Amino acid sequence: MGSPHHFAKKSVDMAAPVSRVSRIRRDPPSPERKVTAAQIRERDAWSVVLGIAATALALLVILVAVSNAAGWSPSQYTIYIR
Repeated sequence: MGSPHHFAKKSVDMAAPVSRVSRIRRDPPSPERKVTAAQIRERDAWSVVLGIAATALALLVILVAVSNAAGWSPSQYTIYIR
C-alpha cells in the first residue's frame, strides 16, 4: 500500500513573526518619455488646426440650419454658365 494523501491545508500560525516577500512578478515601470520643445509646438499647431476646422464646421452647420428655417434653398436659384 502507498502512503495516504494529505489533502487538508496546513494550519497557519498567525503569531509567527515571518515576513514574506511578495511573489507577484511585475514589469519594471516604463521610463519617462522626454517631451521636447519641438513636439510641444507641433502638438499646439495641430490643436490650432483642429480648433479652426471644428469652428468652421460648426458655423457651416448653423448657417445651413438658419437658412433651412428661413425657407431658403439653393434649388430656388438657377446658375447659367456662358
